Amino acid sequence: MAERCLLAISGTPGVGKSQLCNALGKQGWEVLRLVDLAEQYGCLGEVDERDGAAPVDIHRLEEVWDAPGAGRWVIDGHLSHLLEVDGVVLLRCSPPVLSNRLEGRSYAEEKIRSNVEWELMAGHWSELLEFEVATPVLELDSTDCPTNELLEHVEAWVDENLAQIPTSELALSAIDWLTESTA
Repeated sequence: MAERCLLAISGTPGVGKSQLCNALGKQGWEVLRLVDLAEQYGCLGEVDERDGAAPVDIHRLEEVWDAPGAGRWVIDGHLSHLLEVDGVVLLRCSPPVLSNRLEGRSYAEEKIRSNVEWELMAGHWSELLEFEVATPVLELDSTDCPTNELLEHVEAWVDENLAQIPTSELALSAIDWLTESTA
């Protein structure tokens, strides 16, 4: 393993990012929370009363934060894929299951709908392509996959030195909920 491995654990709210990060933490990974980094570096806005979330100025955070040195690190956050990291683990979840998970969090109907639409439309892939992120990406379907299996996939990928397929090619074979919902 390299001297440092810094992974973004990204995906729509409710896909299981924090559960995976907690499991990685139990395996010796240092866990950073994106919201904590944003607050520490003055990149966290005021809570929006409509959705109860505080916006993160991810572009400013990328400019001002100091990435950690040696060790194994993960950043837990749905915008973490936009930071300079060594690899991106993109968790995905089928929209109906995601909707149920967000309802369980007592999210407002509008917030549930916007997050489910984001997942359905593969919003994270759009950002990865738009911002020309060249970082290795591992996409995992968390719909029915237990956290320990997700953990095994991540650790195997790290052991393979973050095997990389160009993002533009990988996006072509990405999970497509639209196709699955019409099949």
